Amino acid sequence: MAVKITGRSTGATTMEIVHESGAIIRTMAPKDNGGDGSAFSPTDLCAASLGACGTTIMALFARDKGIPVRGISFSLEKEMTSAPRRIARLTIAYVIAGELTETERQRIEGAGRACPVRVTLGERVEIVESYEFVPEAKLP
Repeated sequence: MAVKITGRSTGATTMEIVHESGAIIRTMAPKDNGGDGSAFSPTDLCAASLGACGTTIMALFARDKGIPVRGISFSLEKEMTSAPRRIARLTIAYVIAGELTETERQRIEGAGRACPVRVTLGERVEIVESYEFVPEAKLP
C-alpha cells in the first residue's frame, strides 16, 4: 500500500511536509548547514524514525505475542559526516518496562532489530543500539 506525502519549501531553509492524513511536519536546516536549528532537520527526522519504528515494532510484537511490556522509550544521538554530508552513526538506547523473562527480552530485542527503518538504513549508517529492561516504575 502506497502512502502519499507532499512537501514544499516555505523559505530558504524550511520545508512543510504533509501526510495524506493531513498531519504536517515542518523542518529547518541545522545551524551548521545554514538554518537556525529551531526545528527538526530532515536528517533529524530520519534518525527519529529509527527510534519511532523500533519502538512501534517492539510494542506491536509484545502486544501480539502477549509479552507484558508496559512501555518503551528511547534516546538517540545522531552523528553527521561531510564529503558527502550524511548520517554516519546513530546511537540509540531503548528502555523497555515490564517484568519479562530472558526469552521474552531476547524476542523483543529481535523485533527491534528487524524494524523496517533499521533494515532500510542497512550497512550505510552505523547503528549502535542498547536495550535496557526495567520495572514499569523506572521508565523515563
